[in-house]
Amino acid sequence: MGRVIRLLMAAALAFIFSLVGTRILIGLLTRRRLGQPIREDGPQGHVTKAGTPTMGGVAIVGATVLAYVLSSLLLRFTGRGSVFTYSGIFVVLAVLGAGLVGFVDDWIKVTRERNLGLSKKAKIAGLVVVAVAFPVAMVTFTAQHTTLSFVRYDLPGWDLGPLGWCLFAGLLILASTNAVNLTDGLDGLAGGSATASFGAFVVIGFWAFRYGPDYAAENIYNVPHALDLATVAAALAGACLGFLWWNAAPARIFMGDTGSLAIGAGLAGLALALNTQLLLVIIGGLFVMETLSVILQVGTFKLFGGRRLFRMAPIHHHFELGGWPETTVIIRLWIVAGVLTALGLGAFYFDFLRATGV
Repeated sequence: MGRVIRLLMAAALAFIFSLVGTRILIGLLTRRRLGQPIREDGPQGHVTKAGTPTMGGVAIVGATVLAYVLSSLLLRFTGRGSVFTYSGIFVVLAVLGAGLVGFVDDWIKVTRERNLGLSKKAKIAGLVVVAVAFPVAMVTFTAQHTTLSFVRYDLPGWDLGPLGWCLFAGLLILASTNAVNLTDGLDGLAGGSATASFGAFVVIGFWAFRYGPDYAAENIYNVPHALDLATVAAALAGACLGFLWWNAAPARIFMGDTGSLAIGAGLAGLALALNTQLLLVIIGGLFVMETLSVILQVGTFKLFGGRRLFRMAPIHHHFELGGWPETTVIIRLWIVAGVLTALGLGAFYFDFLRATGV
């Protein structure tokens, strides 16, 4: 029972900290006139958003860390017992690291009042540090499987070896952070979609614990720190949901790169630690769709002499320019994200039934 309480406590604390913290942040940033510059080549309807406070990701990251730590300490204080693990700590540190890169980028934007923060090389370099440090730490200090995994470590179970797995993990972190960053273009779109994805990882993490080495005689998933990872996912879900209260259209604050890069690192870190790297493509399917739209747009432009496949990329801008109101685009893409998340969980549960012969 205490294990479920920790998950609920982490989500609830993160929600409250994020809800209150974001409100405080809005007031602080507004007084200091630290607002978001808007792209000159973006949709004209976004011009009115210029000056909206940004760097709201600070509240998401802060709420996640506080909720993760306090949920464990409070349970330990009540005698129910709870421990921090290397896997959980490393995912939280990856979120912090990517969030720090995003914070520097956001700070440069708002203080220089332009929509260009860190140079591309500097931004990538910062993310590469996170993308290298996380998998190396996981391989060195935990019993991390180095196989290519869909829903568990032995499916398909191709062993990449420590070096190969670290390279793959690093690329996944870079891809995930950039994918969420591209999706964060409409009020609440990235935050709402990420909440669903993190919710899925709460279920996956708890299920991997329930049928893993720490609890069940039948060890299906072999994820030693699954419960702690589920706690991190619960904290991230609660933090995103609390932030969404203020970020929903019309947004009173944007998460900025601080939030989008941190969320992307969290998604990739959880998928890697829970041996569900390939399943992330489905659970985070909306982020994949947004990224593919940019790749296709650039590829079409270069191959066909300046022709464009979409009115504007990422694809949420294509729908905006097609006449859909912003709230319609957001809600419909939330639906897409929810359906894809459900499909991912369905695939996970289907494999469980097959593995147990139920």
